[in-house]
Parts: sequence; C-alpha cells; structure tokens
Amino acid sequence: MAHIRTRETYGTRRLQTELAENGIIVGRDRLACLRKELRLRCKQKRKFRATTNPNHNLPVAPNLLNQTFAPTAPNQVWVADLTYVATQEGWLYLAGIKDVYTCEIVGYAMGERMTKELTGKALFMALRSQRPPAGLIHHSDRGSQYCAYDYRVIQEQFGLKTSMSRKGNCYDSAPMESFWGTLKNESLSHYRFNNRDEAISVIREYIEIFYNRQRRHSRLGNISPAAFREKYHQMAVLKKRTNGSVRYCQYTSYCPPERYGQW
Repeated sequence: MAHIRTRETYGTRRLQTELAENGIIVGRDRLACLRKELRLRCKQKRKFRATTNPNHNLPVAPNLLNQTFAPTAPNQVWVADLTYVATQEGWLYLAGIKDVYTCEIVGYAMGERMTKELTGKALFMALRSQRPPAGLIHHSDRGSQYCAYDYRVIQEQFGLKTSMSRKGNCYDSAPMESFWGTLKNESLSHYRFNNRDEAISVIREYIEIFYNRQRRHSRLGNISPAAFREKYHQMAVLKKRTNGSVRYCQYTSYCPPERYGQW
C-alpha cells in the first residue's frame, strides 16, 4: 500500500503523485475521501528544543542570508545544525548539513559527544561528496562547534563564506530546523532505541535511502532531492548544447523561452 510504502508521511497531494507514478489514477477529492474512510492519517508533528549553546567568547560571523533562502543552483547555500536523539545508552548527537536548493542532506555525522570534531566530520562528508565551488555560503547557528577555530579554518581552506544566525533566532536556520522536525516526526519519535548503534542505523537508512532518494518534496515539484538534483544537471547539459535556449525551472523539467518571465 502506498500509505505504508511512504511511511505514513504523505498527505493527499503527494500521495496522489505517488499513486500516479505507479499507474493508479485517482482524483484528489476521491483520494481524500478514501483516506478518511480507511482512517489513514499522517504522522503528527511535535516540537523539539534547540541544542547548541551560543554563550561563548569565540568570534561570530555576520548573517549573510537574513532568512532569504533563495539559491538558484545546488551548492550555493548550505545550512548546518546539530540535534540529539535519546537512547537507553545515552544521548546520540547528530550534525547535519542541508543543501537549501535541492533539500538534500549532503553531509552528516553522529557521535556520543557534541563537539567540533563531530561538525567537522559532517562538513568533510559534504565537501567530499559535493566538491562545491568557492563562494558557497555555509550558514549555521552561533554554537561553539561552528565558531571553533578549527572549523573556521576548514571553511576558509575550501573558500566557503561563513554566515551565522542571530542569537536565539531559530528561523534564521529554518531549512535545517525543518529537516530535524521531519526526521523526528516521520521516524525517530516512533522508536525506543536500546543503544546508539540502533539509532545510528535508523538515521542512516532514513537519510540515505528514504529522505534523499525517495521522499517527495512539494517545493521540488513532488520529486525527491536526488531526482531534483539529477534533473537540474540534465537541464544544465541540455542548455549548454542548445546555447542557452532552454532554462531550468524549479518546479518543471523544461521551461520554454516564452515563459522565462514566469519563473
């Protein structure tokens, strides 16, 4: 059943797209009625607390984004943050980095301590997998793990521009906060982990298999981050071959010249 396959996370709109791609055509109103009759509900959202501590004497970078998350290509803006997961063995800390354009988690690391080494591992993973150009904006909160000298040196070595949220303003890192909520609402809050290894396995599977490669995002035109990135690169190649007569639109695979002004 599509509701189970999508981990009970899709509303009517995304579920309709999922069914259509599997050869089942049904209207949105009819689908909504069927969901009600079968008592199919999405997993409920919960609130979670912030993790990092901005009270330190380390240098802080200015906010280059000011809540304007509008990149036009992959690897222009990354948002980084830390969160934690409860296990019977103790806390598991998770550092993540999200590409704002594709919604893809490009780097992450997990460990039993919330340190600069943990955030550094996540950053190195993102750098190795994406090989971004110089000038990419790396945005985070003011936690000591991101303000640490060693972490800033890595950013400088790879030509990243450092941006940091205002003190105590979670909306300045909204894309990453959104992912944490999604991860916990759709996956982690439905488990009781005996140890950290169990949590690590579930988190890795959710990010690598489901979130990046399968989970449909409405702002990406109801396709997955990996599919969206691939479509972007395909259109970039096509644009190069046609001397720029084709443009990529965020919500479609092709944008004819006469509609440039509409996107």
